[in-house]
Amino acid sequence: MGIVVGYLATPEGRAALDAAVQEAGIRGRDVVVVVSVRADEPAEQRAAIESELEQVAQDLTARGVAHEVRLLSGGDTADDLLATAEEVAAELVVIGLRQRSPVGKLILGANAQRVLFDAPCPVLTVKPTTR
Repeated sequence: MGIVVGYLATPEGRAALDAAVQEAGIRGRDVVVVVSVRADEPAEQRAAIESELEQVAQDLTARGVAHEVRLLSGGDTADDLLATAEEVAAELVVIGLRQRSPVGKLILGANAQRVLFDAPCPVLTVKPTTR
């Protein structure tokens, strides 16, 4: 069992990663970082993502966090998170949410909604702190 976190190099993604690390420490679990990219992602963009993930892995190692980083090319973030959660028998899935406009608040992002409804375990949603 582990804590699965959807990660992007955004304030929301970093907040989700921080929350996942905190939950992993409390629960004594590993963190599985999931990044989903399109199969046709341009090479330079993919290289930038891979570089970012190397930094994430180094940071987690330095912090003493047992982890696995998965760069998946399925292209559907929700599917990738849900499949990973099933595969590792996740205890928790963590995702970041971004602030939306007043109209956007009426609906939740499609990926977030699918993860919330279809995850095989509890889902923790986090947002970045504002100062």
